[in-house]
Amino acid sequence: MKKENTAVVFCHAGLDLPVLNVVAETLPEAWETAVLQTWKNGATIKTQYDKEGDPPSKDVTLCMTIKNPFAEPRIHLAFPGGITDLEIYRQEVVDGIHDHWVDPEHGKWEYTYHERLFEYSVPIVGPMRLVDGTPKTKVTHIPPHKKIDQIQYIIDTLAEAPHSRRAQAITWKPWEDCGIHDPACLQSVWCRIFDDKLVMNARMRSNDAFKAAFMNIYAFTDLQRIIAEGVSEKLGRKIKVGQYTHIADSFHVYGSYFNEFEGFLKQIEVRTFEQRTWDSTSDLVQELIAEARDKIKNSIEAEKKTGQKGIVYNG
Repeated sequence: MKKENTAVVFCHAGLDLPVLNVVAETLPEAWETAVLQTWKNGATIKTQYDKEGDPPSKDVTLCMTIKNPFAEPRIHLAFPGGITDLEIYRQEVVDGIHDHWVDPEHGKWEYTYHERLFEYSVPIVGPMRLVDGTPKTKVTHIPPHKKIDQIQYIIDTLAEAPHSRRAQAITWKPWEDCGIHDPACLQSVWCRIFDDKLVMNARMRSNDAFKAAFMNIYAFTDLQRIIAEGVSEKLGRKIKVGQYTHIADSFHVYGSYFNEFEGFLKQIEVRTFEQRTWDSTSDLVQELIAEARDKIKNSIEAEKKTGQKGIVYNG
């Protein structure tokens, strides 16, 4: 029996910024529907990344709920990238394989989601220290930093009170992020347990619908799995992965790649839903993931030896 996209959609299109609601059983259904509806009903507006001659983007506020994030099929073949890209990004968010790239003072990354969620650093204001030989009015202060594992906090909070509304993690650091070129898009994750199912909401201030959102959600739902497993271990009973809701203040298709986006629209037109999705547990996909993990491992080892960033070996 052929499976087709059965997502439920409600779009408030008569607003300055349309509000799109999508509910679907699987990740590919939800993502595909949200992207198509943004293209059809999104407001047209410029962005800070536009080059001269770029058409305005299509933009909505999105609330997308995936009822069963790990139901198959889990992979959409039309997302811009391959299995290696998907696995690299998953490991970046969940395992922190690129946290060592965070070094803005030397022109490297300003953050990673993993670093912000698992090692959120907060400057702690302590006693001011006088600089030798300077007037008392001139002081210097070198604050220590406390690192907070917010994901462990979520696990601990839900293990103590599964119904708690306080199990959340944030990424925004106003003392660092205000005014930088590329501040974090993910703003928070919030979790709660209903009937031994861990529900997770993720909120994005900005989300590239076509080129980023699929990989974002793929990785965030894997983080949801890890949290559920952590709570299960502490409680001594199985906590399953429940619904995932993806909230984006600005969910957009950039005008700069409208020509490339035509290829996505063509796939939807000529292929069935089965033909444009993959079962992530299939032998083929598992083989590709295993190959990707080998490449990533070799890349990280090479980076440690050379100090260079982003090397990927084929072996």
